[in-house]
Amino acid sequence: MKLSPHDQTRSLTIWLLGIAMAIHCLTTLAQGPNTSLRNEVQHAIDKGSRWLIQAQTTNGWWSTPDHPAITSLALVALSGQKGRPNQTLLPQSIQQGYSYLKTCEQPDGGIYQKELPSYNTSLSLMALVAAQRPQDQATIVKGRKFLIGLQAKYSTNGGTNNAFAGGIGYGNGDKTPDLSNTLVALEALRFSKQSLADKNLPDTGDLNWAAALAFIQRCQNLPSHNSEPWVSGDSQNHGGFIYTPGSSKAGETNLPSGRVALRSYGSMSYAGLISYIYADLKPEDPRVAAAFNWLKANYTLDENPGMGPQGLFYYYHLLTKALTLRGTDTFQTPDGHTINWRETVSLRLINLQNANGSWANENGRWFEKDPVLVTAYSVISLQMILNKL
Repeated sequence: MKLSPHDQTRSLTIWLLGIAMAIHCLTTLAQGPNTSLRNEVQHAIDKGSRWLIQAQTTNGWWSTPDHPAITSLALVALSGQKGRPNQTLLPQSIQQGYSYLKTCEQPDGGIYQKELPSYNTSLSLMALVAAQRPQDQATIVKGRKFLIGLQAKYSTNGGTNNAFAGGIGYGNGDKTPDLSNTLVALEALRFSKQSLADKNLPDTGDLNWAAALAFIQRCQNLPSHNSEPWVSGDSQNHGGFIYTPGSSKAGETNLPSGRVALRSYGSMSYAGLISYIYADLKPEDPRVAAAFNWLKANYTLDENPGMGPQGLFYYYHLLTKALTLRGTDTFQTPDGHTINWRETVSLRLINLQNANGSWANENGRWFEKDPVLVTAYSVISLQMILNKL
């Protein structure tokens, strides 16, 4: 049967499209399976970084001068990229950010303004370590001493051998240790210690890591290793973590026995896993294994498990950091699904990025309506993912 001119044109178009698709598939296979995703992740990082640079004030800080932690996160996102050839040649605007951080140094060695001295000092130390500038070494040493001095040896009521011993809190008015502040302090102390060792510079002491480990353990819903009265071994909570001994941001649950237990939730469970890794526990350790099992069973990107949209980007950030540190590429959920978490997290973040390059949470809990904070979380997370794609 003879085709009409219209049908001939249509057949030719379909044939040409088939050739084009075949060429695209062959090119993609030759480049490797992650080439397209790598390009998308890099594009999102570039857009986010450009937005952060534009959001910087002329005084060098981001968002507010009262909390150098936010500026520090932006600096880590912009200056902490793997493979930067010479950290002393940072752009002028970034150098200005570091100059602002130096104005936040306090006589006690902390790096803060008026509030949250532990949190601000910890994140400032991470930014200074990322920059690798020789002129910051004395500040790093003093900051380390300050954080070490904040480790709780007794409770606010004067008791000893209590649940809070070994942890670190915000400092100042609220000295009660919690897992979130303990985590950022552990991270700052571990990486700053390594930075000093890499440069053959003397260190002046370290945290009581055994006490810190005991505190972390007392934040985990694991009856075999935690005897606190709120601990639950039920399937919904077993292995996960809460905010601080005796208090969970995710609330309480009534057990069949009539006892009230505290609910595990996502962001703090990743914080607990990271803290165990920094404390050099091995993957086969029952505390680590229980934490990872809870996280696998509750894996989702739709919410911060147990908290809904609250702290969602902090959750993504800790998830990425924990699984990167653990060396996990894929894992299986209890229902048998294999999760390629780098792909799912990166695509989630890419889809949530605003047209101007920023990210922000519609839920304002823990300052996540601040686009600087959330964009820094997202850029750092995507950089960690990109390094392994």
